[in-house]
Amino acid sequence: MTDRVFFTIGCALGFTGVALGAFGAHALKARLAPELLAAFETGVRYQLTHALALLAVAWAWTRWPGRPAFVSGWLFIVGTLLFSGSLYALSITGVRELGLVTPFGGIALLTGWLCLLIAPWRKTNP
Repeated sequence: MTDRVFFTIGCALGFTGVALGAFGAHALKARLAPELLAAFETGVRYQLTHALALLAVAWAWTRWPGRPAFVSGWLFIVGTLLFSGSLYALSITGVRELGLVTPFGGIALLTGWLCLLIAPWRKTNP
């Protein structure tokens, strides 16, 4: 079941990432300052990257089920919401303080990659 959850959330993040990318390119391009549009695009890029990472986690779970793969998936989800979400909110509102959340998302994403890195080397415990 865990692999299906991560796969489904990865697909949902991919779908919304493409939609947000199109929204940014067409609806926001004329409305946002270049630096705010760049922040929005960074959020989209990281969201799409980590949508694919969640698909990798779903696959890894089928090969090496255990805590590292499980934790990696949830760190990618939380990290994407914090990192990309804060950049979207900052871009749309212009409230720079929202950028204070972004590094916490980045730390979650980095930690997710470390957990995924160790997943194949840990003892499996389904």
